Amino acid sequence: MAKFVINQEYSPEAMNRVLTVPNVISFLRICSIPYLAWLITQHNMILALVVLAISAFSDCLDGYIARRWNQVSKLGQILDPIADRLLIICSTLALAIANVIPWWALVLVVLRDIIMAILVVVLAQHDYGPLPVNFVGKAGTALLMLAIVSLMIVYAIATESMFLLYASALACGVWGIVLYWYAGLLYYRQAYVLLVNSKAKSGM
Repeated sequence: MAKFVINQEYSPEAMNRVLTVPNVISFLRICSIPYLAWLITQHNMILALVVLAISAFSDCLDGYIARRWNQVSKLGQILDPIADRLLIICSTLALAIANVIPWWALVLVVLRDIIMAILVVVLAQHDYGPLPVNFVGKAGTALLMLAIVSLMIVYAIATESMFLLYASALACGVWGIVLYWYAGLLYYRQAYVLLVNSKAKSGM
């Protein structure tokens, strides 16, 4: 049986259920991400912002439904962060293709998530589930999303009055990447402790 390391903020009583309303909403949100990315590459920022707003609302909605009607599931706890990661990666990729952000920003974001994915696989080999989400990771994700939305607004309006918002978006992006990587280091430290303890127990 997998030893799930789950943040208590989500729920300590996650069930082994697949077909739930929150899971369907999360799945649909994931399916909308390629369309959102395509809209960004086509510089259709207004429609992309609408899709992004619907996605953000659905993210809040599935969490509310899961808690209100006791539909919290282990699958949902996996789908939700996957949707967040895919949204950031695909949006960043689309913005790079649209020449809105430099490619090095995309590389830093994707490289960090690849490392985290490898870490999850390694933990799974030792029968551990997802690591708890920390505040630094949430802050980094929030800043990256704020930067993405702000850049989309800037390029949707495309006026000189948007310079301040553009500068703020770049600052959010830079700090978001910094916190993103710092959170990754914290996750690595947690995983290292778990793996060391697991090795020590197996050697007893």
